[in-house]
Amino acid sequence: MKKEQMTVTNLYDLTKTMAGSYLEQCEYPWEILPRIGEIILELGASLPQEEYDRIGEDIWVHKSVQMAATATVRGPAIIGRDTEVRPGAFLRGNVLVGEKAVVGNSTELKNVILFDGVQVPHYNYVGDSVLGYKAHMGAASLTSNVKSDKTLVKIHASDGDIETGRKKVGAMLGDLVEVGCGSVLNPGTVVGRCSNIYPLSSVRGAVDAHSIYKKDGVIVEKEER
Repeated sequence: MKKEQMTVTNLYDLTKTMAGSYLEQCEYPWEILPRIGEIILELGASLPQEEYDRIGEDIWVHKSVQMAATATVRGPAIIGRDTEVRPGAFLRGNVLVGEKAVVGNSTELKNVILFDGVQVPHYNYVGDSVLGYKAHMGAASLTSNVKSDKTLVKIHASDGDIETGRKKVGAMLGDLVEVGCGSVLNPGTVVGRCSNIYPLSSVRGAVDAHSIYKKDGVIVEKEER
């Protein structure tokens, strides 16, 4: 995947998140990571009170949200219309969840933007990441957001590396990405739109749009139907 394919406009339909106007100011999606908290506070202040319950100072939950009693939400956070937050979910702060999303049992979110329709339904960890429209992470798949040697994360494109300047960068998943069960997305992973990751994969670098990532880093283009 080349650098130009990693841009916000190539990965996402920005009409599918309330953070769209902020993301369109970025060239690459990871540039939004240090701003997620302040963006949530700005957006939250403008949300209609008749539609959203404000919990404490900096948590906004749409009245239609199905929230399990055992879920934990720390601010800043926004949870959009018709989203389901299941038992044991832990939203650690700086979390923007779109409409009709699923945050599953024992799933942990931290410093993330989930577009509308995203599903992280079973035992997932998603940190310092942006997940596009209707992206889905299978059971026990997770993002690794810190390198083992704690050095700054680089994004590896086919035409050169991009320095993020950040120690914590998870995964940037384009719209309609499917991640198989038990997979690990290593720090700085970028997956293009409509691509699939095989179960039990360890993904490093980037996966082109409309591709299938198989075991051991084998990537093939999807066949047209």
